[in-house]
Amino acid sequence: MWQAKKNNTASVIDDFKGDQSWRIFRIISEFTEGFEKLSAVGDAISIFGSARLKPDHPYYLKTVELATLLSQNGFAIITGGGPGIMEAANKGAYQENQLSVGLNIELPMEQNPNPYQDISLNFRYFFVRKVMFVRYSMGYVCMPGGFGTLDEFFEALTLMQTHKIYPLPLVLFGCEFWGGLMAWIKTTLIDYETISPGDLDLIKVTDDPQEVLDFMRAHRTWKSQQRDAAKQQQKAHCVELLCKS
Repeated sequence: MWQAKKNNTASVIDDFKGDQSWRIFRIISEFTEGFEKLSAVGDAISIFGSARLKPDHPYYLKTVELATLLSQNGFAIITGGGPGIMEAANKGAYQENQLSVGLNIELPMEQNPNPYQDISLNFRYFFVRKVMFVRYSMGYVCMPGGFGTLDEFFEALTLMQTHKIYPLPLVLFGCEFWGGLMAWIKTTLIDYETISPGDLDLIKVTDDPQEVLDFMRAHRTWKSQQRDAAKQQQKAHCVELLCKS
């Protein structure tokens, strides 16, 4: 069985013994296209979740509701561009005439671009796509999902914990779904002292779309204040330089 899986995926995995220079050019081109097409994106929330949940699933419907609410309050929506939860999030934004972005990835299964994308980018490399999520997202919402959702969740946590990015709201939506994971984090990881109790302050778990909106709006206000303070500091510095010249 494992051998069959290896054979099935061999065609979509780069041959790392091949021409490395051409691979570098492709990586650079993906970064360039991403930065160019997303440069005008304003305050945006990335919503992650399973590609396997169907349109009649309660969490699909809840994602449409959440994305609609966020869109009505001026937030663009970014997803991985595929079906399931990603489609639901893009749909909520698209129906509200809010910017809907899909960062699609080449995969052997499940990843078919959904039709609710104003900006649709296609990536071959996961790490390039991850940079786009972090660079252009003001907050993350993780709906119920699999390994990909967990990957985005823990990477964001790691980047914030190590101060590689500014703090951003990190929401786990679905108390029942995420409860076991959070219980393990709060017990095993804390007991073994592999994380600090304060690290849990970075995470909010909820079932309420309005609570997510309030969380994101509060962060947007804080971020706006930080921007204004930075502009004032820059202005004061320019004045100081002019006075000295």
